[in-house]
Amino acid sequence: MSQLSQLAETLIGSEIVRLGNEINARIRKGEKIYNYTIGDFDPEIFPIPKELEELIIKAYQNRYTNYPPADGLQELRTAVAGFVKDTQRLDYATNEVLIASGGRPLIYSLFRTIVNRGDKVIYAVPSWNNNHYVHMNGGAHCVVDARPENNFMPSAADIAAHIPGASLLCLCTPQNPTGTTLDRNELENICDLVLEENMRRGASEKKLYLMFDQMYGTLTYGDTEHYNPVSLRPEMKQYTIFIDGLSKAFAATGVRVGWSLGPANVIAKMKALLSHVGAWAPMAEQKATAAYLVQKEAISKYLAHFKAGLEERLWRIYEGFIDLQQKGYDVDAVTPQAAIYLTIKLNLAGKTDGERMLSTQEEVTDYILSEAKLAVVPFYAFGADSESPWYRLSIGTCKKEEIAEMLSKLEAALKKLK
Repeated sequence: MSQLSQLAETLIGSEIVRLGNEINARIRKGEKIYNYTIGDFDPEIFPIPKELEELIIKAYQNRYTNYPPADGLQELRTAVAGFVKDTQRLDYATNEVLIASGGRPLIYSLFRTIVNRGDKVIYAVPSWNNNHYVHMNGGAHCVVDARPENNFMPSAADIAAHIPGASLLCLCTPQNPTGTTLDRNELENICDLVLEENMRRGASEKKLYLMFDQMYGTLTYGDTEHYNPVSLRPEMKQYTIFIDGLSKAFAATGVRVGWSLGPANVIAKMKALLSHVGAWAPMAEQKATAAYLVQKEAISKYLAHFKAGLEERLWRIYEGFIDLQQKGYDVDAVTPQAAIYLTIKLNLAGKTDGERMLSTQEEVTDYILSEAKLAVVPFYAFGADSESPWYRLSIGTCKKEEIAEMLSKLEAALKKLK
């Protein structure tokens, strides 16, 4: 009999961490790896805004090193409310804003606030970590298989059958791992499902809430627009909890300042939970972020430069994959839309290089890593079918001067397969 908790014994380890450990071991042995697995940034390529960096240093010099308030500094919550009002036309009071050390503790506290053991939680796959959060909270998995023809985003039609009796619907747009987005019409239709269900439930029955993760909301390209449920359907404000923060918008994953926006009663309970966990953003970083978020001109200038660098990488790799496809190789890619991810297809299962047969998608992943030195994350790491040929390619650590070299090595590896 196990001496540990059921959760500890049943929690599934991260496939991304497993891949990362293998990649790091290869790098330590001297291999050159194009590591496009991690949803992070190389600070040498994508540093945080200079103004934010200087404000953080100044805050530490001014000895802001004590505990912050449990819900975050008043000045930061005010700055966040102003920032989302300017950028997304969202109107939130400071008691409807909660600060934490990035998005993860906010997601965890939201699950703990909304989801009872056995409650239905709706989420699409592939998606980042929803399966793990449902498991950790004892929820019932209501899984929607998103399809390539919808750019791997869930549709209202996909979700509708799961709505009755559900407690939480999880949406992420722009999405990790796909780099794709929900369009306006589809998000409106999903909001209408939630509103209709909550009207049907009446005053005494537990409501259906929407977790809306828009951590990549500022990172859209070309004609792609980011929409949010509350701007499209103001009645959704009482049922929507946003997950957002600095991490991806400003290449500040290690700065650890995230925020939630939501109904005051839900935010208050999330605050109470986090006060016991202690997952606060550091005081100095909160001070600095409060001062930075009001610098509209600096933010606009930073985002223009930052997004241009991301978009160029995404398009160059996308065009490289389409070129390989046109040469007859069984690969594909989804047109870049948003975030730091490119969805690519390596449909190589069943092929052989003359010495070994690639019987499974895991063997395809290992082959591409060994032969092309290309490290990408399979969609099965995000809850999709184990034999899905689709992958997440992250460009946060991508050096422009290495793209052509990477594509050349990939083509050489593909050429060996029959």
